[in-house]
Amino acid sequence: MSDHYPRVRIDRSYKEQKLLCIRESVSITFYMKRSHQEVVHQVLNALDVYRRAVGPQALTSYPHPYNETWYDLDDKGWAYIRQHMLEEPAAYPWLCSETLGYEFLYDGLLLEVYEGDPTSQVSFYLPTEYLEEHGPERVRELALELAAELPFNSGHAGLCFHFPETIMGITRPIRDLAFRYPGLDIPRARSSASSIGTRLDGVHWLNFLGPPLLGVLGGAASLRERLHSPGTTVQELAGERVLVTLGKWPEAGDTEQGHTLPAYRELARILDPWLYMSRCILDGFSKEDMLRWQRRFLD
Repeated sequence: MSDHYPRVRIDRSYKEQKLLCIRESVSITFYMKRSHQEVVHQVLNALDVYRRAVGPQALTSYPHPYNETWYDLDDKGWAYIRQHMLEEPAAYPWLCSETLGYEFLYDGLLLEVYEGDPTSQVSFYLPTEYLEEHGPERVRELALELAAELPFNSGHAGLCFHFPETIMGITRPIRDLAFRYPGLDIPRARSSASSIGTRLDGVHWLNFLGPPLLGVLGGAASLRERLHSPGTTVQELAGERVLVTLGKWPEAGDTEQGHTLPAYRELARILDPWLYMSRCILDGFSKEDMLRWQRRFLD
């Protein structure tokens, strides 16, 4: 248990068994305004970095991209995943662990076939047990190691509700928790990649800003002048990118206790014009709920 966030463990019945379907986790996500084949080698390099950090056995299975049959991530499975990603014009691998702890989720799009503002997206998940064992500085270092492999336009890392996005109705039990704990993100990878472009997917513990937004904001020096919350840092990265860190630990906050995450709210006010507001309506949320939740650090 942590003082920084609640334990979230929500089970669901399946074939007379109780399965863990929702839990609190740490997500590390990057958005790249490039088609899959432009970034596939960098994504595979980042996946190797992630596997070295969490151990080669952390990811155990994957669904076949065409028939949805589940397969083991043994040597044959890994060879298939790499071949599929390298050869296909677009790829959407989903690699999982047995206990909803570790996960790799990638939407490698062929941008020219989409209308709107599509972007390739990659996410890496860690259970909070990893955060507690290794400490927040190690998680931050891992996020930086992943960022160094990727030509990102934006990215973030922090606490989230972790659940399989493909299960119907999965988000219904978290509505009240989402409003109580504003620092727990609700990932929407499958719905946001097709339209987020170079905008930002909210405010988080770690916020990676790259081109073109960082230039519009005036660069790292301008951000430092405008951010005053204790514990907030702005670190310059290669390629005209920065990492804005909001405190030593990722925090969930607690509106019932008056913990409204002022550092998150300060950054949100600065980034407001460039924040992405998804039109996706989650199960259990009304349209008004979704807008209020997405603007939780602004209103």
